Amino acid sequence: MSVGIEEIAFYTPALSLDMVALAKARDEEPDKYTIGIGQTTQSVVPNYEDVVTMGVNAAKNFIDRVDRESIDMLLFATESGVDNSKSGAIFAKNFLGLKDGIRAIELKQACYAGTFALMQAKDFVTLHPDKKVLVIASDIARYGLKTPGEVTQGAGAVAMLVSTEPKLAVINDDTVYMVKDEPDFWRPIDSDIALVDGHQSTDVYKDMFLELWGRYKQESGLSLNDFAGWAFHMPYTKMAKKALDQILPEASEEGQALLKERLAASQYYNRHVGNLYTGSLYLSLLSLLDQSTGLVAGDRLGLFSFGSGAEAELFSLTLQEGFEKVLSKQATEAMLAARKPLSMSEYEAVFLDQRFDSKNTQKTDAPAGTGRCQFTGWQDQYRQYRIAK
Repeated sequence: MSVGIEEIAFYTPALSLDMVALAKARDEEPDKYTIGIGQTTQSVVPNYEDVVTMGVNAAKNFIDRVDRESIDMLLFATESGVDNSKSGAIFAKNFLGLKDGIRAIELKQACYAGTFALMQAKDFVTLHPDKKVLVIASDIARYGLKTPGEVTQGAGAVAMLVSTEPKLAVINDDTVYMVKDEPDFWRPIDSDIALVDGHQSTDVYKDMFLELWGRYKQESGLSLNDFAGWAFHMPYTKMAKKALDQILPEASEEGQALLKERLAASQYYNRHVGNLYTGSLYLSLLSLLDQSTGLVAGDRLGLFSFGSGAEAELFSLTLQEGFEKVLSKQATEAMLAARKPLSMSEYEAVFLDQRFDSKNTQKTDAPAGTGRCQFTGWQDQYRQYRIAK
């Protein structure tokens, strides 16, 4: 019996910021952002979007094709939760029309939680092969205006359905993982922005990838030449190159050229969206599948998941016959192209105009008639949403 990804979809807010404009406004050379960091644009979050709305809007791309009665669990991975007690999974369960007889849980472990959710989903379906699990990884990377991390902001959500009908890819039984206590990234309870030691985080990321790759080879008996491509967690796209470059000489000359080409494909969406935290790796996977040429059923793809603090996991997927039918390349590219580019003044106004204060009854700027799930404001200190039926 094979268990893996049956459906996958992505959503990001409809506003964007150009990184050249950001660099010029911050008195930086544009090449530092576009080449050194590897970012072109980033999605910007209006005050009527949050992790719940983005996760629901991602899942709505395929949920009507699925027998909702078969979904027995909803795992919602985020480090940008909307409440310190109530799970975002419960809001999402309601808005997606899922049954009451379901487990709905929110998971937090920096950027790694999406992968833990995926592995828990795999284990559950293995034990209950007639059931499916919906995994949502939804996040907002927010570092603050005029901070070093501003260029690595972004937002969006990836939704995946895990089942014994893995139309996209099988999740292989070859995972290796590890944890180290590292003070490289954190977000205090009383802060709406994250704090990061960028240099330390990069070093930890590279070291953990290298250590896990060594263990993976030893335990699986596979080599770099057995992989048709890689997807990486990408707080910024250059990070993936730094990791892969460490092992690239292990491949044949032809293999190195192919892996470099497919690394660029895996970076494309992340380059134009920014950091998704828990969803970053899976946006990279979507990008690899959408933007690569020559991938075929049976190809093995490597995935490296990383969450600061720090936890990491390395595993592989095997593409299934007809996997391309699950993808929505045209819709994803159209969504990115349709985003409204913001001027610097507009971006800063949107960044500051967030409705975090539950003590005030207030409304957001949510426009009507969009067909999207939206956060509409606060009433009696409780979050209010609008969902298109």
